[in-house]
Amino acid sequence: MKKLLEILGLVEYYDKKISLHTVLQIDKTSITDVTVQSLSDLPWLFLKRLMMLQRTAWSVKCSSSEGTEDSEWDDDQENESDSPQSVNPLDILTAVFLCSDSFLQQEMIIKMSMCQFAVPLLLPNSENNQITLMLWAMRDIVKKYRTHSLSDPSAFVEERIALSELPLVSFVRLGRCNIYKSEILNKLLSNPQQYIDTFVHFNMDCGNISKKISNGLVEIAWYLPCGNKNIDVFAEPVAIANLRGDIQDFETQYTFLCEASTAVFVFFESQLLDSQFISVPSQKSMAQLFFVGDSNNNSIKATVNKLNLKKSNFIFKAKQNDADFVDKIQSKLQEAIKNNDRKMSVVRLAELARKLGILVDEETEECQRAKASADEITSKISDIVQFKKEELPLQGEILMKLAKLEKEECRMQKVEDKSVEDYKNELQIKKKKLREEQNETGISVTMSCFIKAISTTERAFFLKWLRINLENRSHEVLPQLRELYKQKYQDICGNKTEIAELDKKISNSSLGVEHFIREMSQLYEAAVSLPEDAPYRKQLEDLPKLCAQLLLDGFSLELVNGDTSNIPEKWITSVFSELNTLVEPKNKIMVITVLGVQSSGKSTLLNTMFGVQFAVSSGRCTRGAFIQLINITEECKAELHCDYIVIIDTEGLKSPELAQLDNSHEHDNELATLVVGLSDVIIVNIAMENSTEMKDILQIIVHAFLRMKEIGKKHTCLFVHQNVADVSAHVSNMRDRKFLLEQLDEMTQAAAKMENKLEFKKFTDLMKYDTETGDHYIPGLWHGNPPMAPVSIGYSESVYALKKHIMEIFKQYKPSDINEFIRWTKDLWTAVKFEKFIFSFRNSLVADAYMKLCTEYNSWDWTLRKQMHTWALEAETKILNYGKFEKECNVEDVRCHLQQEAESELSKGQDEIIDKIQSYYEKGEGHVELVESYRQDFINSAKSLKTKLLNSVTRKLDAALSRRNVKMSVEGIIKTYMDTMEKKVLHLLKDCREKKSDMSDSMLDQAFKNMWQETLRTLSDTELPKQDIIKGVLKQLRENLQPRGSSMAQSLDEVKDLEDKGHGKFVVPKGNFFSKIWNSQKIKRVEEMSENLIRDCREFVETKRKCKVDYDDTHIREILNIIDEKLKAHEDLEIKEDFELSLKLYICGFASREFQKIHDQFIEKNNPLTALKNLKNIYHSDFIDLYHERDQCQKKADEFTNNCLKPALERYMTEKLGMEMADKMVIGENSAIFGSRTTFQISVLKNLLAESKFKTYLEFIASYEYFVKNFIFGKVKEHFTAENRMIKLEEELLNVVISEITQAIKDSEQDSEKNDIKGFIENICKKLENRLVFPKEAVDKISTLNNANQKKITEFLLCFVKDMDKSLKDGFKARLFQNKIDSLQNKPEDVLFKRVHGCGKQCPFCKAPCEAGGEAHTKHFVLIHRPQGLGCYRWDDSKKLTTDICSSLVHSDRNFKCHDTNFQWHKYKEYSKIYPHWQIDSDPSREASVYWKYVMAKFNEEFAKEYDAKPADIPSYWKEITKTQAEESLK
Repeated sequence: MKKLLEILGLVEYYDKKISLHTVLQIDKTSITDVTVQSLSDLPWLFLKRLMMLQRTAWSVKCSSSEGTEDSEWDDDQENESDSPQSVNPLDILTAVFLCSDSFLQQEMIIKMSMCQFAVPLLLPNSENNQITLMLWAMRDIVKKYRTHSLSDPSAFVEERIALSELPLVSFVRLGRCNIYKSEILNKLLSNPQQYIDTFVHFNMDCGNISKKISNGLVEIAWYLPCGNKNIDVFAEPVAIANLRGDIQDFETQYTFLCEASTAVFVFFESQLLDSQFISVPSQKSMAQLFFVGDSNNNSIKATVNKLNLKKSNFIFKAKQNDADFVDKIQSKLQEAIKNNDRKMSVVRLAELARKLGILVDEETEECQRAKASADEITSKISDIVQFKKEELPLQGEILMKLAKLEKEECRMQKVEDKSVEDYKNELQIKKKKLREEQNETGISVTMSCFIKAISTTERAFFLKWLRINLENRSHEVLPQLRELYKQKYQDICGNKTEIAELDKKISNSSLGVEHFIREMSQLYEAAVSLPEDAPYRKQLEDLPKLCAQLLLDGFSLELVNGDTSNIPEKWITSVFSELNTLVEPKNKIMVITVLGVQSSGKSTLLNTMFGVQFAVSSGRCTRGAFIQLINITEECKAELHCDYIVIIDTEGLKSPELAQLDNSHEHDNELATLVVGLSDVIIVNIAMENSTEMKDILQIIVHAFLRMKEIGKKHTCLFVHQNVADVSAHVSNMRDRKFLLEQLDEMTQAAAKMENKLEFKKFTDLMKYDTETGDHYIPGLWHGNPPMAPVSIGYSESVYALKKHIMEIFKQYKPSDINEFIRWTKDLWTAVKFEKFIFSFRNSLVADAYMKLCTEYNSWDWTLRKQMHTWALEAETKILNYGKFEKECNVEDVRCHLQQEAESELSKGQDEIIDKIQSYYEKGEGHVELVESYRQDFINSAKSLKTKLLNSVTRKLDAALSRRNVKMSVEGIIKTYMDTMEKKVLHLLKDCREKKSDMSDSMLDQAFKNMWQETLRTLSDTELPKQDIIKGVLKQLRENLQPRGSSMAQSLDEVKDLEDKGHGKFVVPKGNFFSKIWNSQKIKRVEEMSENLIRDCREFVETKRKCKVDYDDTHIREILNIIDEKLKAHEDLEIKEDFELSLKLYICGFASREFQKIHDQFIEKNNPLTALKNLKNIYHSDFIDLYHERDQCQKKADEFTNNCLKPALERYMTEKLGMEMADKMVIGENSAIFGSRTTFQISVLKNLLAESKFKTYLEFIASYEYFVKNFIFGKVKEHFTAENRMIKLEEELLNVVISEITQAIKDSEQDSEKNDIKGFIENICKKLENRLVFPKEAVDKISTLNNANQKKITEFLLCFVKDMDKSLKDGFKARLFQNKIDSLQNKPEDVLFKRVHGCGKQCPFCKAPCEAGGEAHTKHFVLIHRPQGLGCYRWDDSKKLTTDICSSLVHSDRNFKCHDTNFQWHKYKEYSKIYPHWQIDSDPSREASVYWKYVMAKFNEEFAKEYDAKPADIPSYWKEITKTQAEESLK
């Protein structure tokens, strides 16, 4: 035996058995057709085919065999048969059984029985000469048949075959007989029209190979009638046993069969007839003996007479054909059964086996302990219904009530006129009471036994025994109920009430292992409602781990409770969390679901495809949805991208006639939506006999697909057409497929219309479906009439092709992990409970995917903003330096060129962002497919960003051009004055030198003074023209308001001057500015908005003052733009034109006066003559130095450093530092806060919670912008004051420019001609003109009146630059943080505020700010809405603050009215008709807005006092929310 096991590659499995788990896992051989190359492949091919119900399982042999071509010429046929390239199928069978564990043996026998193969009864082991009776292996075979003796033609028998008391007829061989016993047996059991190879025989593939280890094997098969006299071979059931080998060698087996059988047929060799094997059993008279021989002769007759044998018990074939011969055996067999009423079950055979020293497979210690545990439970069952009430008390009515409450809590269908929050509180109390009732009931004795048993190592045996015992009980009741249900169900005119009653009876009479697991789930769910430290809770907290281990062991888990249409969410979450812990990091999964009508073969399809252990029966079989795991081998994981396949089996979707029963249509909708949402591949099972019901089912499925499309989850849909046998089905059904697709398209349009998603026109818009590859045609399961029909070869082959196709699909998919599966389950179930199937951001996976996309987009957005800020700074610098050192073209041309460059840069930046968006989606990272619908929003946002940045750059370029034009006109005059003065100084120098005597310093001073005064008298005092800024501002205001119509123009005409506008504090007029509803509240909000706006405008004016530039019309236009944007963001305040004019006049009034002062100061400072007078001391100093011929190198280097470089550097730092600080906040350790609007909001809320002060919350709610800016500034200050970060950043920026300056000085020294100081200085400036803005007059002055040496001035310059570097850095350390911030052009808090503030829109009901990503989103949304009482809302009659939350209200039947509804009542549910750009996710669950519920409950009294209202009636469960729970809810 060992030699054969070696040849078959099974030696290692003789002791360490092959497990069912190993055989069912997905490996290379299970998904590809691998050619058998060696004998070691044969057992695995046999197992693979058997698991797939392929009747070709026996035909396993190597693909190549040496010498086969000449086999016909080989004289030694026996030798050829013993070729090592061949093995008898029975040897393979015996070897595999010997090397398999108990559960694989059981599964093999079930599959063999379905294929109508004989199964091992007595298994020989030639290694230790032991025989084993395979009772355990047969325990799971259940057969259904109809005998001719049944009076009711519709009655049938359904029972476990191991318990069936049947006549046993055995067939044995004595010596070598010329009749092929097993082939004759096959003909005996087969209907003449349908031959079945039940037993392996000589004329089968490799059947002629001599047996090595299978002699002594006894196989058993059963003939079971179908009740049709024209088809049945035997009218009553009979068991047939077949002993392999010669009875002379296997006396024990022969004795066993003789004692057990009703009759024994001995196929004998004539020479051996006179032997003990004939005489001994006949004397014992245990069974009738029949002798079957080839032909009669004198020798046989003599023996018959000698032994006194009955001649009637001899059957000779002689010259008969097989048909007649088989008829003769049949008649003898029937006669024997008729004459002997002896019947045996396999269980009773085990008793006989024990007496003869034959082992029984189930008598292992482990199996018997498990049986005792199972028997202990089932022995208590006398009445199933009563047992469930007493021993499984947590399900049934309590669970039904809990399920209804859970859905009502979401759907709020009975809220009527109660407060939403009060009604929710009422439901919570009811749920709590039911959970308390469950906890008080506690664990029953039965459940304690069950939990104890599944905690042991023999849990697999225990669960199998329990299932067997429970099914045996159910078989007493259920088959008749199911058959009756089926008849009523098919009778369209049937009584609906009867069907409903039957359905309930079936449910109540059903008792399976799933009911015990369900009880465990309820024990756990009830326990986790207790405090964490409760002893009872701790006692049960390991239950999910037990169940997770069961899942890994291959047992199924109930996902959806079929009786209550409910998911035990906490239980499922915990089980899968434990499962994840057990398998991590190997936790990648793909999910397959089968959907279809009842009894269409869904479970059988999954059983055949994956070998999964789902229940298969008729009528209402699978209830709810069950999950099972299939492991994937390491070699396949890389190819299939996952570690496990999750199979979901669902109950059949009901037919439309039953829709009025128990809300079955709604139940089907829920179930389909849930499982479709969880799955990667959906198999829609269409059985042709149920085609009339399919349209309704397809509608349900199309709806489910549409809902999934909304959230972007990708699926592949496969249609499986069962019971289609034609070989040309695929071609001939092309028309049917086209018709099906047309139907699907119609349904898609109908569903899209119902869901208000009219963009979906075709089924292929929703689902990946190909009419060529998306349909599989599968013949009927049975080849002939059950119960004797085997599985058709076409069925198993077609299912195998489907399996391979699914595996190919998996290769194209990205898997999810178990944690994501948990979240999908929770989110989808939540959505199902809400009846809200157009999912959005309450779905956490979608929210995460959106958040990741927002964060990515924001980083791309930020990169472009920063890049364009740097570019704009350089462009401004270029314009402001224009014409100072060279003149190539006019400044307008430079401006025009830069504008084109900006457009080019921004187009390039926009395209890069769009490419990144597309690339991000194509990579499929972070479940981006779930937010596919937002792709265009982000692309539009990129385009919007380009437009926004281009407008900003254009404004900056215009402002720079305006400033440069003003400066150029001044610089021209100053240059003329300086040239004149230079000539006069040189002339005076010449005069003084021509005098003979040396002049003293006092004489030189006097001479210079006289010359200076005289020259000034000759120069005309050319001042810059002064403008009336106040009039200009009024003109700009008129242009701004011009498009607003005649009434606005008329009001503005009355304003002649702005002098009297903008004084004192702005007061919101109390006239007819707002609607009367909520007048006081709105005025308060308008006051806050106005104050913030005025403050922003004052800060803008102050920034322009610090820039020390002349006023430009762009300044007031920018202020008016700020006002317009702010008013647009607060459209909900219903601000009227009169108020807008009043506000604009106030702001323009004070701004115009400040701008006038700025302009006057600029004119005064930039007067050419004043500028020349400011240079008097420098001219004087140069004159003295030149007269004495002193070296001016040090002095000129100092002047250039202090008068040119240092001011330019300081300006650069004020322009650059703000953006760099903001950048550090965005990409540094604070990136989590500023990554997206949502993360920022969460950070702010966490900060508020940590502080927990009423005043802070009030400020946040009442003055959101002001609060947020302060919050951002606080974060900026906190970051930059820590670890000297501000100083380090300043030094970092300074070092870059100092390095450039140093390099420019060194390069200029080499470039300039010797001693051309003017060229040298200008060269330095040119090299730095893109970075620094130089004052032209200062540069010009340094370049004139000098006798400096270029080499020396370079040395001094380098030295002074070092000193300047040190001086500036010392200044950084000495200067206060606030002073630094005040001096910045772009304050970091303003830059960051724009980043996180977004569109500025607020929820129309609770005023929470929009958190949607990008600039151009089509829908505004808020993650966490607030109770309306926090925004001053109160009840009209009681004046109490309201606790209603808009996310609950939009799910209720309540109404609202406001300005937008013309003060007409409008349903909250239909809010989108009034606010089409808002997406408010209905979420009336307890978990919704937990944060704000906590805040309102904590500060209820304070808010009431502040709002001059009465405190709200806070729902009791709000008061139970802890600070920790509030913080957790933000996650």
